[in-house]
Order: sequence, then C-alpha cells, then structure tokens
Amino acid sequence: MTTLTAPVVHTGLLTARQLRAFARNPAYLLINLVQPIIWLLLFGQLFKSVVTIPGFTGGDNYLTFLTPGIVMMMALFGSAWAGTTYIQDMDRGVMDRFLTSPTSRGGLIVATMLYQAVLTVIQTLVVLGVAWLAGARFEGGAAGILVLLLSAVLLTFVFAAFSDAIALVAKQQTALIAISQLISFPLMFLSSAIMDTSLSPAWVGDIARFNPVEWAVVAGRGALTTTPDWSAVWGHVGLLAGLAVVMTVLATRAFRAYQRSV
Repeated sequence: MTTLTAPVVHTGLLTARQLRAFARNPAYLLINLVQPIIWLLLFGQLFKSVVTIPGFTGGDNYLTFLTPGIVMMMALFGSAWAGTTYIQDMDRGVMDRFLTSPTSRGGLIVATMLYQAVLTVIQTLVVLGVAWLAGARFEGGAAGILVLLLSAVLLTFVFAAFSDAIALVAKQQTALIAISQLISFPLMFLSSAIMDTSLSPAWVGDIARFNPVEWAVVAGRGALTTTPDWSAVWGHVGLLAGLAVVMTVLATRAFRAYQRSV
C-alpha cells in the first residue's frame, strides 16, 4: 500500500466500520427522523398563513418553503453529535490503538464525515417524501433535489468535523453535548430555515449572511425553485465546500492536542 493510497483505503475501512455498527442498530435512524418530521408537519400547519404577510419572499406554499430548512436542521443536529463516536472509542481504548497504529488521521476524520453524510442523504429523502405527501411541491425537479442533497451533505461535513474536533479536545460527552447545543440552536434560528429573514429584524439577516446553515438553506431552497438563480446557489455551495475543507483540516490537527493530553 503506497503513501498515496493508504489514506483512501483507511477512510473506506473506517467508514465501513461505522456503517456496520449502524446496520446492527437501524432504529437510530428512525429515532433521528421523528423530531424533524414532527417539526415539518407541525410548523407547516402552524405557520402556513405566513405566506400572506406582505414582504414574505418564500412563495405561496409555506411547507415547500419550510422543507429545505427542516432538511438542514436535521443535518445540523445529526452531525453535531458525530464526535460521540470518538468519545465512545476513547472510553473503550480503541482511539489509543488507532493512534499508535499507522491509521491515517485524516481517514479517521473523513470516515466519520462520510458516515454522517450517508445518514443525512437517507433522512433527507424520507423527509422530502413526507413533505410531498403533505402537499409540498418542488419545481426544481431532480436537479434541484440533487443540489439540496449536496448542500445538506456539505453542511454535514462542516459540523461533523467540528464535532470531532470538540470531542478530541474536550474528551467528555457532557462537554460535547453542551457545546453542540450552544452552537446549533442559535445557528438554526439565525437563518431562514423556519422564517423568511425579510420578516425578521435587520440584524438577523446581517448575521445570517455569515451563517453556514443559511448558506445551505439558501442553496437548497433556491435550487428547488422554478427558475433557480444558479450563480447564487453555487456561490453558497462554494462557501460550504470551502468551510468543510477548513473544518476538516482543523479536526485533523485536533488529534495533536488529544495525543499531547494522553
């Protein structure tokens, strides 16, 4: 195995390891779907009249507007817990064995990101199906759905890498949960996931411009419209991709902090 192929092989093996663990407990996927679907159906009914408010720019079907937001919320909250796998490996001594072996550090990070991305894709397709049955319609067709999936996967990469870094530095489940919750909820509400920012105070819209959750929502929602503004869509996808690379590098370097502390 060459030095060039080793990281790829390690990533594949480590991803398969996590997928096998998931296959033994598929109920995890169903549990993670319950809350997003409740939000989709509940918020879709509670706020459906918001489309009549002057200034609302999300079209005439609130459920269609809401669905990409729910998808990104699901990706955010699911990936924010990605570091749990590392905490479990630390507690069992598996992480120390990995780090004393030639296992690629980047492979350890990317495998977690890919595993979370697989879950995100499956969950997104389920949510889209439920939304369609509830009355949402997506004029962007297959191309729009693919861009929505891409945006959700990139958002998953960003926060899975972030969660891994926090787990490696904090090394405690309670700290990981606290930090993830502290960051996830403000990011969700400081975006247009649930409400059009044109109806929010101006400062919310200003902050949303720098919010990766907003980037993903805008890209996914824009791609699902009848006439997408592809320059804006791909611009936000590019921002997500760039941030995903940065977070992956930072998470990989977090192994150094972990190794110095053990």
